[in-house]
Amino acid sequence: METTNAILYPTAEARFVKRRKVVAAPVPEMGCRRLSLESGKMKYEFLDSLPDDLVLNILCKLCSTARCPADFVSVLITCKRLNGLGQSSMVLSKGSRKMFAVKAKNWSESAHRFLKLCGDNGSVEACFTLGMIRFYCLQNRSSGASLMAKAAINCHALALYSLAVIQFNGSGGSKNDKDLRAGVALCARAAFLGHIDALRDLGHCLQDGYGVKQNIAEGRRFLIQANARELAHVLVACPNAMVPISWLNSPSNRTRATDGGGCPLLSDFGCNVPSPEPHPANQFLSEWFSIPDHIDSDSGLRLCSHPSCGRPETRRNEFRRCSVCGSVNYCSRACQALDWKLRHKTECTPSERRVNGGPA
Repeated sequence: METTNAILYPTAEARFVKRRKVVAAPVPEMGCRRLSLESGKMKYEFLDSLPDDLVLNILCKLCSTARCPADFVSVLITCKRLNGLGQSSMVLSKGSRKMFAVKAKNWSESAHRFLKLCGDNGSVEACFTLGMIRFYCLQNRSSGASLMAKAAINCHALALYSLAVIQFNGSGGSKNDKDLRAGVALCARAAFLGHIDALRDLGHCLQDGYGVKQNIAEGRRFLIQANARELAHVLVACPNAMVPISWLNSPSNRTRATDGGGCPLLSDFGCNVPSPEPHPANQFLSEWFSIPDHIDSDSGLRLCSHPSCGRPETRRNEFRRCSVCGSVNYCSRACQALDWKLRHKTECTPSERRVNGGPA
């Protein structure tokens, strides 16, 4: 079509011009920025569009909820980007206790380096776990105690209580190295942070005058508080636990709770209280010393009789025996109380030497 100015407009048939198809050059693969081919088209993966800050937050959430070490390690070996971001201090410091639940049969130098890396980057759980392993299993007393002290400074309640047990028993030294006052102070700090076993041990110390001035009423009050905290913890963790209401109003139970024998456990009142899940560090100790090559049977050293503890003696006759049967021994009063409600209550019988009037 031509106008008066001799300008030509395209006709309807000429408006649609076939253009050459331009194909973009493939982008080289970098880290986890992979390309996938679907229906003949190149496409970026979604992870490419995520900024590092968001990926770090995702990895922190993964660390804090990991149920085993494999949950986190499997992410690290995915690609270079996740491996690099996963080893930052922001991520490693958020690791849950189950993320460091290394099996004793799988212990290796690489597992040792992983725990040390996490501890150096601010993980108190890694510091405590590696400290327990070094102190009791690898017999590196000073390094293990230093790592536990590092965790205790950061308000790790179990680390404080473990150091209290070391002070009460003089572990790693002689009998003269016991420091009862320091043990009581550490127990008090751990109890303030909510550790039930530390509160129960502190109550027994006050009742017996062990490392502190005797105060029977205050010690009994702490034992009752420990039972109340234990009950609250059970109701939160196990809502289906059997806790009958009648035990609160039973005259016989009130008599048992207020007599001179101290404060009984919740299981003595008929409450079906499940045993608490052991910490991965204690579980590692139990597995480690169940291996025959890791403990010398001729040394005369014994393990704590509470199955969820795993602590061994560092010298002969370090732990206290049961005053009735003399066949079991415990590293602390808390382990004795827990083992009593689990099994020893039905097994404890007076020894022949005690029945015949001999020394206990």
